[in-house]
Amino acid sequence: MFYFIIAIVLLLDQGSKAAVQMMMYQGESIPIVKKVFHLTYILNPGAAFGFLAHQTNLFIIVTLVLVLGVLLFYRRLPLERALLRYGLALIVGGALGNLVDRLRFGRVVDFLDFRIWPVFNLADSAIVIGACLLILDFLKDATQKPDKESG
Repeated sequence: MFYFIIAIVLLLDQGSKAAVQMMMYQGESIPIVKKVFHLTYILNPGAAFGFLAHQTNLFIIVTLVLVLGVLLFYRRLPLERALLRYGLALIVGGALGNLVDRLRFGRVVDFLDFRIWPVFNLADSAIVIGACLLILDFLKDATQKPDKESG
């Protein structure tokens, strides 16, 4: 299931970005729900919100190290840690989606524009959802561990 989730995230991300690139010109914004949600095609030279713009090589190296680390860590996870497994799969799928863009274009294709938030893409969404699952797993694990003082 882990590799299936990674593949689905990667396919949906790259497919949606290809559709945007074929149907829109860079900088174009199409209102879907006026003043609430637009499709806005931009090329982001940095990370989230343009952070560390034009550091493409750094992002490529960090992503490769992160993905390799997660793949090695994943093999040691017990099956009952489903939230952690799914969260890591979403993060890896999203990271690989943005990595493909950086390798192809030197920048990341973004297009989901909620007007009150910087423009992002499906890979970014997968990473955020995956991180939320990691937090839930941590909280679940913390509440299930017995208190050492109470026995």
